[in-house]
Amino acid sequence: MTSSTDTSGGGPVEQRAERAQRVAGAVRVPAQPGAVGEGLGERRERGEPGEHAYCAPVAPRARSVVRRSSVRGQILDALRAALAGGELTPGEVYSAPALGDRFGVSATPVREAMQQLALEGAVEVVPNRGFRVVARGVRELAELAEVRALIEVPVLLRLACSVPVERWAELRPLAEAGVRAASSGCRAAYGEADRAFHRAVLGLSGNRQLVQIADDLQRRVQSPAGDGRLDLVSDAAEHQALLDALIARDDVLVRVLVEAHFGGVR
Repeated sequence: MTSSTDTSGGGPVEQRAERAQRVAGAVRVPAQPGAVGEGLGERRERGEPGEHAYCAPVAPRARSVVRRSSVRGQILDALRAALAGGELTPGEVYSAPALGDRFGVSATPVREAMQQLALEGAVEVVPNRGFRVVARGVRELAELAEVRALIEVPVLLRLACSVPVERWAELRPLAEAGVRAASSGCRAAYGEADRAFHRAVLGLSGNRQLVQIADDLQRRVQSPAGDGRLDLVSDAAEHQALLDALIARDDVLVRVLVEAHFGGVR
């Protein structure tokens, strides 16, 4: 006699297996707060700002790629902050496994992040040992600063004449955030605030390639050298003064402040 429960061409065992598979694909998996593998970047990529992650019913291989990419990005940010803050000493060689232990991850995402830093010129590969933090000389820093000024100064002067006052006023919170970061004395925090301000200014040009190139140059110029808060506070104050001049439409003062901010390079 035929079973009344077998109406889909498969037996009860096969039907239960299918139901279990569908349920497993939509299961809610709690995120681990503070875990390196589940940071804000990964949640932002999925459009989920909450503390829990929802695993979409995708193949395990795809989930693995997304998670590894997220970890790599977080490690890259952490390494950049460590470089800017002087936690990684110029001239020293660091191995991927040792840094992985430091961040609580495997050596693979660390190695991938360090390869990116090598492309940016922040570190250099030492075969069979790891990565050496590059000690930038005075001349190299000056050359990078000059290139950056040659790009940003004319763009900013052009924007000063074309961007509405209201758009400049919208950048005030970024300038104020820079002042707070500078007052804290944390060079890494100010470096991020400084770059955010300059990205926003150049972003008013609508040229994404320009923003990316200038941001890369600024990151290369940033150096952990120079203890104390005086230079940070002074630099942040220049952002405030520049915004005041831009909002006041004082083109002469804008030119003076911009050229002073970039070391007078024209």
